[in-house]
Amino acid sequence: MWKPNQPVSNTPPTPEPVKPVVPVPTFETGPLTVARPSTAGQSAVVTAEQATIGKSLIVKGEVSGSESLYIDGKIEGSISLPGNRVTVGRNGQVAASVSAREIVVLGKIRGNCTASDRVDIRSEGSLTGDVIAARISIEDGAFFKGGIDIRKPGESKNGVPAEPVTDRAD
Repeated sequence: MWKPNQPVSNTPPTPEPVKPVVPVPTFETGPLTVARPSTAGQSAVVTAEQATIGKSLIVKGEVSGSESLYIDGKIEGSISLPGNRVTVGRNGQVAASVSAREIVVLGKIRGNCTASDRVDIRSEGSLTGDVIAARISIEDGAFFKGGIDIRKPGESKNGVPAEPVTDRAD
């Protein structure tokens, strides 16, 4: 109906623009795998599964497995997670020898660390012990006391390649 005090418009009202429907990703249970270029002696697939040791947990003994580990509690003993990452969180305290593909230190480690790839000591981290790794990074403000042994991937303790390398086309 026409109202005398309102302007008259001959154009029909414009409809609301239609927003496209964006599908919500769904996740299946199980590990998320990401393909990586293969390097000598390392697997080509990395899993996104990660176990967590919370602030109030204390573990004494041997920790081993086949997934990455985030530590925010305390561990005494040894940690062996070859091919995976060990992350010591800001509240984490580790008094153990640590062996993994990658070791990230935000908290404290007292013990020797062996990484097939790298050791990363962040600015708030503290590592007291010897390090054997292919790569190491120590941020400004981090604490490190110990020795560093840089080894090429696949190299054994005496400096000889762990597996003979041959260049042959099959």
